[in-house]
Amino acid sequence: MTTNRNKVAIISTSLAHGGAERSASLLSFILGDLNFEVHNIVINDRVDYPYAGSLYCLEKEGLKKITFIKKIKKGVALYQYLKLHNIDCIIDHRPRNNLLRELIANWIYGSKKKFSVVHSSQLDNYFPNSVFWSKKLYRNTAKIICVSSAIEKQVQQRFALVNTRMINNPYDFSKIKLEGNCAAKGNYVLYFGRFDDKVKNFGLMLEAYFLSKIYLKGYLLYLMGEGKDLSRIEDLVRNFKLEEYVVVIPFQANPFATVQQARFTVLTSRFEGFPMAIVESLALGTPVIAVDCNSGPREIIKHEQNGLLVENNNAHALSAAMKQLIEDVDLYDFCKFNAAKSVEHLSLSAISKQWEAVLFEQNDK
Repeated sequence: MTTNRNKVAIISTSLAHGGAERSASLLSFILGDLNFEVHNIVINDRVDYPYAGSLYCLEKEGLKKITFIKKIKKGVALYQYLKLHNIDCIIDHRPRNNLLRELIANWIYGSKKKFSVVHSSQLDNYFPNSVFWSKKLYRNTAKIICVSSAIEKQVQQRFALVNTRMINNPYDFSKIKLEGNCAAKGNYVLYFGRFDDKVKNFGLMLEAYFLSKIYLKGYLLYLMGEGKDLSRIEDLVRNFKLEEYVVVIPFQANPFATVQQARFTVLTSRFEGFPMAIVESLALGTPVIAVDCNSGPREIIKHEQNGLLVENNNAHALSAAMKQLIEDVDLYDFCKFNAAKSVEHLSLSAISKQWEAVLFEQNDK
């Protein structure tokens, strides 16, 4: 491994709440261990996850108002920071779908080596609508890092770009901390993540829970997180008359004790990238029921080995899966036994080797 102290900036919206943000924070530790000087640059003043290296928050620089002038000032501040610190390399985790903004970002980044991470199969979040301009913007990117094989295939097919590399989001198993109180009580199944119904499809989750009737067997549904759609979720709970059985608990930066003690966790997303909630759950020995949405779950869940993979948008199939992991004790125990081992290949050390290969491959060119 090279001993040069290369300077890298990891740019993300924030370091809080989401799987993409958690992966950005873990990447800072990977790069620090690879002898990079790490600069974490966040647009919004939200930092819940630990990070290695320094932190620069654009919003903290007195740029909180969202106006055109303030956005320009943020761009200037970013340009000055990159220049002042002689940044060699940029790893960009932001959504990148606004053409004008990305043209400006490309100018700000200049000739620095650029890696663009795509965290979602919803490519419209990471590429401008124009295929022509997307190809023009990305063709000089050192590598487009896709967090799943499905996303990489989509990018190649839609934009005919060949400078892609698949690297899954890492998880640092050594940092799992179980101290503290479990936020849930009794028997329960769990969702944890953002309260964003457009992505997570809480209607499907709650309909399946209602149909399964596992609450009559004493299993509550805990929803852990925060987000803009809390009132929407509360309305759905009332519509299904599940007020006695569904409990909302606040977001926790360290949710692991609660995840570990769940019967299983559930994910019903309309689309995903490489959902860290599944990996975190399995790492703690908790089986997962996930819908087979576009990108992610099928690359992690091995059906009836570490959890259940269910047809998406099928509430009856999902409810049957919930009942199965409650009633079929042998299947449940088998999935639980296999859970942690099934994600060992996603450990921080394993993913670190992939980042090391792609970064130093580029340095050698």
